[in-house]
This record gives sequence, C-alpha cells and structure tokens, in this order.
Amino acid sequence: MIFKRKLYERMLQWKQSYEGSASLLIKGARRVGKSTLVEEFAKNEYETYILIDFSKASKKINALFDDMSDLNFFFMHLQLETGVNLIERKSVIIFDEVQLQPLARQAIKHLVKDGRYDYIETGSLLSIKKNVQGIVIPSEETSLTLYPMDLEEFYWALGNEATPAVLRQFWELKHPLESSHRKMMRDLRLYMLIGGMPQSVETYLDTNNLQKVDNKKREILELYDNDFNKIDSTGRASQLFAAIPRQLTNNAGRYQISSVLENQDAQRVASVVADMADSHTILLAYHTNDPNVGLPMTKNIYRYNMYLADTGLFVTLAFRDKVFTENVIYSKLLSDKLEANLGYVYENLVAQMLRTAGDELFYHTFPTDNNHNYEIDFLLSRGNKLCPIEVKSSGYKSHKSLDSFCAKYASRISDRYLIYTKDYQKDGVTICLPAYFTPFL
Repeated sequence: MIFKRKLYERMLQWKQSYEGSASLLIKGARRVGKSTLVEEFAKNEYETYILIDFSKASKKINALFDDMSDLNFFFMHLQLETGVNLIERKSVIIFDEVQLQPLARQAIKHLVKDGRYDYIETGSLLSIKKNVQGIVIPSEETSLTLYPMDLEEFYWALGNEATPAVLRQFWELKHPLESSHRKMMRDLRLYMLIGGMPQSVETYLDTNNLQKVDNKKREILELYDNDFNKIDSTGRASQLFAAIPRQLTNNAGRYQISSVLENQDAQRVASVVADMADSHTILLAYHTNDPNVGLPMTKNIYRYNMYLADTGLFVTLAFRDKVFTENVIYSKLLSDKLEANLGYVYENLVAQMLRTAGDELFYHTFPTDNNHNYEIDFLLSRGNKLCPIEVKSSGYKSHKSLDSFCAKYASRISDRYLIYTKDYQKDGVTICLPAYFTPFL
C-alpha cells in the first residue's frame, strides 16, 4: 500500500527551492517507509528515475562508483545497466540504503556540481556515520527524517481525512469534544496498539486482526535486534533497547544503565546509545539541570529517559516474552481499563508525538521535602518561556509535580499542561489536555 506521508510536502519544497544544487538524504529507522516514499515521489515528480538499492545492487553498478572522473561515462553505463533514459533536469537518481556504498555518498559532491539530475539518498538503522571513514562527506546535501506515521497520517491510512481537520478546529477553539471524546480516545488507543510503522498499519487494514499486527511488529523488532548486533557485537544495544519499558516503570528519574548492564554506566555506553539514537529506533529525553528557554545548553548528556520511536512497537516490546493472548496491554487498552502501572504507554506516546512534531525532548526532576523527587515529564520552549508537561494515564487531575515546578520557576512559565485521558478542560491555570491534542502543542 502507498500511504500519504507529510514528509512528501517537505520533499517538494526541497525540489523547488534547491533546483539541483543539493541532494536530499532521507533518514529514518528500518521499515519506516523511506524507500516507498522516495520512489513514489520520483514517480510523481519526475519524468524518469533510476533507483539503485545498494542492498542488492550488482557488481557492475557498484563498480561505477570507483572512478567518478568521467561523468559522461558514468551516466551512459548507468542508463545501460538500468534500461532507463535520463532526461536533463527532469530525472532523479535514488541511492537507496546509501550507507552500504560510501563511495556513492562521496560521489554526491561531483554529481550535484554537474547539475544534470537530482539526487535522493536514503539511510537506515546502521548509522551512515559508521561507513564514512576515508571518504569526503558531501556538503551539497540536505537531510530530512521520516518518523513512523503520526496520528493524522494514521487516520489518512484508514481513509479518514475529516477527523484530523475537525480535531484541529476544536484545538484552535480550545473547546472540549464532549460526546465525541470517547470515540477519539478509542481511535487513539487503536493507534497506540497498531503504531505507525507502515507494515503494521497495512497488516491491520488487510486483516483487521491485532494478533497478526503483533506478529508483524515482532518481525520488525527481530530485525532491529539483528541490526543492533551489527552496531555493537557485545549485545549491549539490544539489552538497552529491550529494557526500555521496564526502565520507564521504575520512577528513577533516568534510564539506569547499571541495572541493565553490569559494571556499566552512561559514560561507558555513550557511543552505543548515540548509535541507537542515530538509528531513529529510540527517542532520548535529556534531563535539563537548569530549566530555561535554552534547554539544549543545560542538558545532561549522561542523564536521560529512553523511549521507542513507535508506540505500537513499544506495546509489543513490553510483553515480547509472552504470546499475544497474554499481552494485557492490548486487552486493557481496548477496554479502556489500563492500570496505573501501565501508564508508561501514554508517556511513550506523548514522547513520540512531541518528537514527530519537531520538538527535542527534555525533562526535569527536583527533590521533594521527604527525599523523593518531583518530575516534569516534558518541557517545551515557546518564545521566551517554558511549557511544562505532566502525563497521566488516568483521568485524575492531581498534578503535584506540575504545581511545585511552576511555583519554583514561576517567572519562566507560560502555559502548563496536564496530558491525560479525559476531555479538554481547565483546572485553575492548568490546561488539561486529552492525549490526542498533544501534536498541536
């Protein structure tokens, strides 16, 4: 299936604004839909295109990149090998899985300067950074990241373009959905269970069977495990990834490396975690030591919470050691009876929504009077003020952490949000938002 993706419009902007003066690199996790999106774009926006998938390219194709001194020779043989006629300024050449052929990435500099055609690259889980030693990284390159489908794209996949538009209108009016709220929450819970990986969504549309969707997500997780072992043969990346759901339940205010890997800490695994982040399979929310509008300047790079980039995969990972019928998150979420100790599913969802909407993730903890910690789950910088967010999986409006934080940093606060499962309302100065409004923040 070909799904409508928001990144398509940004790709159009690249084509129109750069007019061949820079290539486009599409980054993203494996199975997030990069290749499908890029080829669909090429079909629609160019007269002809050549797609070179370096995971299966022939020896002849790969050998063309050994010597780029004669571009006429290069283009002539490329057309012969692919059977595609290239048309000057009306064709695009796609380098799919470009991290597998570093010389192709290096060639971008010369190809872009030549100016005859456009170039789009895609890169997957194995960080492109791993295969760039000894080559010249092209400066004539801009990049975009493709994330799993967001809630609006999920609705589009279901054939529903009306609901997202109406939902935005309710947000702009700051008005509760009232009788429609329950349906919106049912839709949101379905999105949380299926997730935004195109293969998971396609399986749901084909079968209407959540067990088959879960099986597809397990295949993707297995693929990630294999790739993590290529990133780090010691298995640390796989172990850190598998422990994400458990870490979010311990209320420690950070991902505790030592509880997952013996005799390890955040500094020792910094390069492994950086590779995981580069793979776009995880999201990192960094602790800010001094919450202010310049959040990146005060982040602690060794103190973070870790989330999955796709909440649907998170649901499967949390109960990966059990068969589908024992996965209580499915039954509890579908029946709207999720216990408090499973509330981390909503926290992961909010992290995914904020990051997909373009926000970097930050949080803050500070001590209470009785040697515990208050925690603000997420902090957004808006203008010259902060917007703190506390996430609740229930409808309760208790928000002690939010109240204490806003009292401590009153001069730095703009809007303050409690994201929960009930309808839109205000509790004094606290704005209580249903989770489906999160992307509009």
